[in-house]
Amino acid sequence: MRELVTGRRMRLGTRLALGLGALALAVFGLVGALVVTSMEDYLARKLDAQMKSTQIAQEKDFKENGDVLGPVYGWYYAVYEVRDGVAAPLPTHKLPDDDRPMAKVATLVTGSQPVFKTVHFEGEGTYRVRGCPAGNGTVLVSAAPMDDLTTTVQQLTMVLVALFALALVALVVVGRAVLRRGLQPLSEMARTAHDITSHDLTDSARLPVRSEGSYGGVEVAELRTAFNTMLEHIDSSLAARTAAEQRLRRFIADASHELRTPLTSIRGYADLFRYAAANAPEEREAHLEKLRAEAARMSVLLEELLLLARLDSAEAELPVRPENGDLVELVGQAVDAFRVARPGHPVALAVAHPRVPMRFDAGRLRQVLDNLLTNAAVHTPKGTAVSVSVDVVGGDAVVRVSDSGPGIPARDQERIFDRFYRVDHSRTRDRGGSGLGLAVARSLVEAHRGRLDLESRPGSTTFTITLPR
Repeated sequence: MRELVTGRRMRLGTRLALGLGALALAVFGLVGALVVTSMEDYLARKLDAQMKSTQIAQEKDFKENGDVLGPVYGWYYAVYEVRDGVAAPLPTHKLPDDDRPMAKVATLVTGSQPVFKTVHFEGEGTYRVRGCPAGNGTVLVSAAPMDDLTTTVQQLTMVLVALFALALVALVVVGRAVLRRGLQPLSEMARTAHDITSHDLTDSARLPVRSEGSYGGVEVAELRTAFNTMLEHIDSSLAARTAAEQRLRRFIADASHELRTPLTSIRGYADLFRYAAANAPEEREAHLEKLRAEAARMSVLLEELLLLARLDSAEAELPVRPENGDLVELVGQAVDAFRVARPGHPVALAVAHPRVPMRFDAGRLRQVLDNLLTNAAVHTPKGTAVSVSVDVVGGDAVVRVSDSGPGIPARDQERIFDRFYRVDHSRTRDRGGSGLGLAVARSLVEAHRGRLDLESRPGSTTFTITLPR
C-alpha cells in the first residue's frame, strides 16, 4: 500500500513512530536540562570552594604582612576599607577598569558571613565575586571569571543536543521498522479482508479464506482469533442462508407440483361437468363430487402450508394455545379413533401412569398423534401391529408410536421430516398425502417446546414425542 503524507491518512506505524519520537524528544529535553543544570551547579560550587580557599590564604597573608598573595590567573582581588557604606580600595589590589561591582559587594558584607554575587564587568565578561571580612573594617573581595564554566556548560549542551538528536533519529527510524514489522499481521488481515471482497458470495456458500500466521504477540493473536471467528460466523451464516434458499426453491417447486395436480383435476372435472350438464345429466353428481374432493384436497394442502408458515414466522402468533389437560386421556382418544378408522391394524396402548397432567394444546397435539398413527397405517401392510405408549421420564412426558412394518430406509430417515419429502417418490395418491404431515407434526411438537425423534430398522419404526411438563 502506498505511503500517505497527510497526518489523518498516515500509516499507523508511522504515526506510532512519530508519537514515540515526540515522547522521546520531551524526555531527552527534560533529561538534558537536568544534566546541564546539575553540571552548571556543580561547577559553580567548585568555583565557590576554590574562591573560598584562595581568600583564606589571602586573608592570612594580609593580616600577617599587610599584603595579599600574588594575582591568581585571570582573577581580580582587592582589600576595601568600608566606612559609612563607602568602600575604598587599599593599595594592595588588582582591579578591573570598573571596580564598582566589587566595591558594591564589599559594602554588602556585614558580620562574619561571606557574600557571593555574579556580576558583569563591562568589556570583560561575567565574574563570580566573593567578599569576606578581613578585620578592622576591611573586606577582602575576589572576582573569578566564569568564562571557563560557561564554555564547559555550552560544550556539554552541544554534545547532549547532538547525541540526543542522533538517538532521536535512530529511535524513530528503528522504531518505525520494528513497529512496521510488528503491525505486519494487521496488514495481512487487511489483505485477507480485501481478498474476501474479491469473491462472489452470491452463489457461494463458503468463505475460502482465513487469516493465517502465528506471530505478532498475544494481542495480535487474539485479534487474529477474533477475526477468524467472525469469518467462521459469516461462513456459517452464508451456508445457512444458502441452505434456506435451496429449501425455499425446493419448497416452491414441490408446492407448485402438489398444487398443480388438484388444479388440473379440478379443471378437467369442470369440463366434464359442463359436458355432462349438456349431454349426460345423470353423470353431473359424480363429476361434482369429484370436484368437491379435489377442492377439499387442495384446501387441506393450503391449510398445512399456512400452518407451517405461521410456525416458521418468529413474529407471528403461534397457533398453539396450551391448556391444562391429561395426556393419557388425549392419547387414549387418538388410539380409539384409530382403532375404529383402521380395523385392519391392531393397536395396543400402554401407559405407565394412570394420569399425566400437563399443559398442551389438545387440538394440535391430537393432530400430531393422528398424523403419526395414520402414517403407521398407510405405510405398512394390512395386519401390521401398532403400539402406543405414554411414560414420564424425568421432567418430560414421552409418547411413543411404534409399528412392526418394514421400516424406513436409512437414506430417507435424515429427510423424513422435510417438507414435501416422501419415501414413495412416485407421488401416487393412494400412498399418502402431500408429504407435509411429518413436517407439520415436528413443527407443532417444537411449538410445544418439545421434540419429535425417529428410530427405524427393518421390523420396527418408532416416533418418539418428548414434551416438557
